[in-house]
Amino acid sequence: MSFTINETISWVGKKDWEIRKFHGEEYSTHRGSSYNSYLVRDEKIALIDTVWAPFADEFVSRLGDEVELGKIDYIIANHAEPDHSGALPELMKAIPGTPIYCTANAVKSLTGHYHQDWNFQIVKSGDRLSLGGKELIFIEAPMLHWPDSMFCYLTGEQVLFSNDAFGHHLASEHMYNDQVDRCELYQECIKYYANILTPFSRQVARKIEEFVGLNLPVKMICPSHGIIWREDPLQIVTQYAAWANEYRENQITVIYDTMWDSTRKMAEALAAGIRSADPAVTVKLYNAGRGDKNDIITEVFRSKAILVGSPTINRGILSAAAAILEEMKGLGFKGKKAAAFGSYGWSGEGIKIISSRLNEAGFEVINEGVRTLWNPDDKSLDGCFKFGASFAEQNFFQKEEE
Repeated sequence: MSFTINETISWVGKKDWEIRKFHGEEYSTHRGSSYNSYLVRDEKIALIDTVWAPFADEFVSRLGDEVELGKIDYIIANHAEPDHSGALPELMKAIPGTPIYCTANAVKSLTGHYHQDWNFQIVKSGDRLSLGGKELIFIEAPMLHWPDSMFCYLTGEQVLFSNDAFGHHLASEHMYNDQVDRCELYQECIKYYANILTPFSRQVARKIEEFVGLNLPVKMICPSHGIIWREDPLQIVTQYAAWANEYRENQITVIYDTMWDSTRKMAEALAAGIRSADPAVTVKLYNAGRGDKNDIITEVFRSKAILVGSPTINRGILSAAAAILEEMKGLGFKGKKAAAFGSYGWSGEGIKIISSRLNEAGFEVINEGVRTLWNPDDKSLDGCFKFGASFAEQNFFQKEEE
């Protein structure tokens, strides 16, 4: 079904209540998602993005109920990733000559995905497309989060179609930010930023500065996933600016994997030591072998510092700990401290491996870490407690307002 946003714009996307993994198995979507497509009616009619391929037939059928397909004058492809463009092949069978407005990089991506020579019209930042009484203004947004990404802004209605930026994976019976639980909404927003946009924070900051410089009034932000920002829509832009600036909260996250609970006991003693030294700090513990990796990454994003632990196995570390370290390396966190810990039985290389990978991931490793031989006894656990307390007392936890 479609949804009327105003006299000019209709939502014609698809809500996916069932999806729990996105980007293959790379991103968890505990609350589902949506694929937002927008139909803009003026003297000319423009369709902004489509939906994921499994819903292509349904999308084209419902779109035909909303508007005679042959009357669609323009298709805007803000991004070529299949969750946005997946219904294009089915739609273009019905209206094969319709021009598709997109960036030069999007042409490469779309032809790479679908091997079709459609009527591509390449646009750049500042280009305008007249719909009659209103115009679409195109704004390239490379690496937010693909090279082909762009926004478009509808004059008159003062609506920004922001593509993946300012979006989140959340399926809801409601359409607007003032209608949903704010805590759930912001949890999905920060998770999306942490796991997808963190590597491109510099580009995010520059794009926000550029957009603000355009002095375009914004009454509404319509992203490609999740709900629409209509109440104080620029609040999410302000939040992105904060997240892009080496974001940290007063939090330490302890991440570990464990074989026979020795490293788990160390993690709990470390956490207790941290709390004893700084009761104001938020401490969170995650077993990487059991926790959701995207949730863990979100907490790393929030943290000023992290501790990562694993027992030594086969002169290496457990696979779940190795995987989360590899994930962090790809995201390129900035301005965060770290240390390693773990138990061992023979060789004990684990904490050196963890420290090395933390360095590679951009963390400042502040010491050699702490390790315990076999199952930690009371003396070893006391040592972990003291290590945690010392970790919390480092200069990097001085109050930033001082």
